[in-house]
Amino acid sequence: MSLVRRWLAEGSAQRWLTGACVLIALAMIGGLVAVVVDVAGGFFWPRPLVELTLTDGSKVLGEVWDREPDPASPGSTRLRLKVGNRDLSGVDFRWIRQSAVRREAVPADAWLLERRENGNFYGFPRRLEVENSPLAATSPQFRQTLQRTVIEAYRLLEEERSLFRQVDRQHAPVAKLMALLAGAQRRGADTRELEVRLAAAQVREDESTRPALERLVAVREALARGKLVMATAEGREKAVPVSAIVRAVPENALSGRQKLGLYIARWGEFLTGQPRESNTEGGILPAIFGTALMVLLMTVAVVPLGVITAVYLNEYAREGAFNNAVRLALANLAGVPSIVFGAFGLAFFVYTLGGGIDRLFFSDVLPTPTFGTGGILWASLTLALLTLPVVVVATEEGLQAVPQAVRDGARALGATRWQTLRRVVLPYAAPGILTGAILAVARGAGEVAPLMLTGVVKLAPAMPFDGIPPFLHLDRKFMHLGFYIYDVGFQSPNVEAAKPMVYAAVLVLLVLVVVLNLAAITLRNRLRRKLRGSAV
Repeated sequence: MSLVRRWLAEGSAQRWLTGACVLIALAMIGGLVAVVVDVAGGFFWPRPLVELTLTDGSKVLGEVWDREPDPASPGSTRLRLKVGNRDLSGVDFRWIRQSAVRREAVPADAWLLERRENGNFYGFPRRLEVENSPLAATSPQFRQTLQRTVIEAYRLLEEERSLFRQVDRQHAPVAKLMALLAGAQRRGADTRELEVRLAAAQVREDESTRPALERLVAVREALARGKLVMATAEGREKAVPVSAIVRAVPENALSGRQKLGLYIARWGEFLTGQPRESNTEGGILPAIFGTALMVLLMTVAVVPLGVITAVYLNEYAREGAFNNAVRLALANLAGVPSIVFGAFGLAFFVYTLGGGIDRLFFSDVLPTPTFGTGGILWASLTLALLTLPVVVVATEEGLQAVPQAVRDGARALGATRWQTLRRVVLPYAAPGILTGAILAVARGAGEVAPLMLTGVVKLAPAMPFDGIPPFLHLDRKFMHLGFYIYDVGFQSPNVEAAKPMVYAAVLVLLVLVVVLNLAAITLRNRLRRKLRGSAV
């Protein structure tokens, strides 16, 4: 008993307890990261296409995604097969009992087509039809010709999008004049001058867009020429337009190096491409960009406001009822559910402030809102309000950690109160200030509920930053990784097929938060050295 008491008195038990808690926390974090990396990392790796011959004589071709015990038949297993061909079968997955499989094979001539619509197509190529000149799949030039045709179709699609953007830019002045004319008509004002300007603008638009529209017709005709005829496992033929093919892959004939190249290409498309098929396929670049831009705007708004508030409360305000009330309000704000901030942002920022801006500066286009609807500016300000208590509290902790003797020494040397604050107190408090900014970034990047009310959307047709003046469009809606994960995971029409996309997006969000935090930590360390070097 005395040994146990001495062991407790020396603190050995407490050290072991704290060490065990640290290990448990690390294990939980490591387990979360390991699960996400395992599911997301293996999602883009090529899987063999398996052909199953069933006992009823039918054949099924697809990718084996899972094997598990059959709940309807103890002692046997069943497999989940991604059969694709949604436009033919209407489903993406099939559960097949192992007892119903007569033969399982991996045909070398099976191909996977990643399509822009209707998901993957699994089958066997029969011929390529370009300019009414069929090329059989058995031809030695088939694979190279198909690859060139797909690349050419991709180039034409990019040209088509570029032509659309060009036409939109030419139409912008006409759209603006049409909005002004509609507003003038609603007010009962004289519209003759606007009608003349609109007619002249339409003439200029017709002249400037005619070459683009003619080229657009030619591009679409070229896109409609190529077709790849595929056959399903049961021999049913399907003509797939080459323009609808993202990637044609003979998965069972790939070497290890080719599989690695395909894996990297799929990750590249995921990180830099546009979403398609209700966000269940394609890329997440708009969501990554929207998340990063929103966090930057939020940081620009919350850090100065939080630091100034903390400086006033700690350095200038006298202790009293007002000071205590402000601190109590900040403490209570830190515990308010985030959806409440979203409702406030919708009522104040969107309807009140945004509506007022529309009435003052954009009355000509009302009732169509410009700033009186959700947008990335209002979402960023809402999150800035949500994270304000974090920055204020962290900054106050940093200011209170500065010894009073340091302040007195600076004042004794003749420095004013402002000089003391700027050159002595703030450099000492800089680590705490930037720690608050880091915590705000970490929390703001993962919030979703307030954004659903203040500007985030499932699919944004245009990003908030582009090449059209004024380049940064704060009134536009945007995509966000957190909302993307929620939408794909819970609102997708095909949840099973989208589940790996959810884990991949979670992994990207984790990496994005880590990168933003590392950038803030690096900036904190540099500023700490710089400010300390310039201290009085």
